[in-house]
Amino acid sequence: MKREPGPKRFRITLILGIFVTSLFCAANLLCARRCAAQSSSSGSSSSSGQSPAQQDEKAQKSEETPGKTKLKIRVTGPNDKPIGNASVYVRFYESGGFLHHDKLAELGLKTNDDGSVKVPPIPQGKILIQVVAPGWHTYGKWYDIEKDEELVEIKLEPPPHWY
Repeated sequence: MKREPGPKRFRITLILGIFVTSLFCAANLLCARRCAAQSSSSGSSSSSGQSPAQQDEKAQKSEETPGKTKLKIRVTGPNDKPIGNASVYVRFYESGGFLHHDKLAELGLKTNDDGSVKVPPIPQGKILIQVVAPGWHTYGKWYDIEKDEELVEIKLEPPPHWY
């Protein structure tokens, strides 16, 4: 029995693979359209049939979503002298991570000569602020931020003496 030459056999296999792939894609599109049609028809009937109590709960949940806050962090030494060029790390929870779980996001910033740094708008809630400056003891603390704008004063301590 004689086998077909290589390029012709490859062509047949390629055409068959493309055909099978297109069948799977068509089946997926058909299923997606059917699911979308079902969810839109069930969604429209459920929203119009909600009681006022359910609508109030829905409005209350939307109000519970955290807003944004603008932080200003001021880093000073023990005698209120500003500490410039200190590294400031701000960690906060961001919604929409893997499987819609909150994910921990981080910003790395530097203080200017007057020891302050402005943080871009971040979600309100638990926020970790860490400060690292050469010649000073490292600082880190969790804060509960609930305001739209807040000033956080951080006082660094000199490092412990080693003898």
